[in-house]
Amino acid sequence: MTSPTYAQREAARSPDPRRHTVMHQRWENLLFLHWSVAPDLIRQTLPPGLHVDTFDGTGWLGLVPFAMRGVRPVGLPAIGPLSNFLELNVRTYVHDEQGVPGVWFYSLDCNQPLAVLIARVVFGLPYEPAKMQADFGPLIDYRSTRRGTSEEARFVWQPEGTSRVAAPGSLEFFLLERYHLYAGRSRRVFRGTVAHSPYRFRTAKIDQLSILPATLAGFGNLELQPRHTCCADGVAVRILGLERLP
Repeated sequence: MTSPTYAQREAARSPDPRRHTVMHQRWENLLFLHWSVAPDLIRQTLPPGLHVDTFDGTGWLGLVPFAMRGVRPVGLPAIGPLSNFLELNVRTYVHDEQGVPGVWFYSLDCNQPLAVLIARVVFGLPYEPAKMQADFGPLIDYRSTRRGTSEEARFVWQPEGTSRVAAPGSLEFFLLERYHLYAGRSRRVFRGTVAHSPYRFRTAKIDQLSILPATLAGFGNLELQPRHTCCADGVAVRILGLERLP
C-alpha cells in the first residue's frame, strides 16, 4: 500500500489522454460539508484494494448537495429534466494500492429516476431515488427526502467572500481536488475519472444543515457542526470511462 504523494495529487488534475470522454455535465451550486472521522471507522467500510486517505492523520466524511446541469452522453444533446436534476452525496476519501487518490461514495440521492438507473447499472454507484427541491437564490434552500424515508434533509446556505483556488498542501486541496472516483461492481473495484478546472471555492454561511444522509450511511455519531465548510459556484465536467483495478 502506497499513500498518495504530492505529485500524484497534482497529476490527478490531468487525466490520461488515452481515456475517452463518455459524458458531459456541469456541477453547480455545490456545498461541501466535512467532518473528521477516525480512519479505523472508515477502513471497515471499504472494499479490498482501497485504503483511507488521511489529512493530518484523520479520515474525512463529506456531504455535498448540488445541482447537475446539461448532463448528456457524448454526441447527444441535453434534454430538459433528463439532463437537469439534483444530487446529494455522502463520500469519503481513499486511495488504491498504487496511491491514486479518489472518492468513495456511500450514497448519492438523486431526483432523476433514469439517472439513478444508469448510474447503478453502468457505473456501479450507490444512487438512491429521492424527492428533492432547491431554490438557488441569493440564499440557497436545498431539500431532499430519500424514497423509503419520511425525514427531510435540509440545507440552507449563502456564499460569502471572494472565490479562490485551493492552495497546494492545504486541507481544501485535499478535500476538493478529487478527480477520481471508485465504485464496486460484480465484486470488483473500478476507477472512474472526471476532468474539470480546479474549484473556485468560497466561504459558506450555513443557516441550516442535516446529518441525516450521513446517519443513513452508518455514521450516526457526527457532531451537528462540521469541521470544514465551503461552497463553489460550479464547473464544467467531462466524465471518462471506467477502468478496472488489477
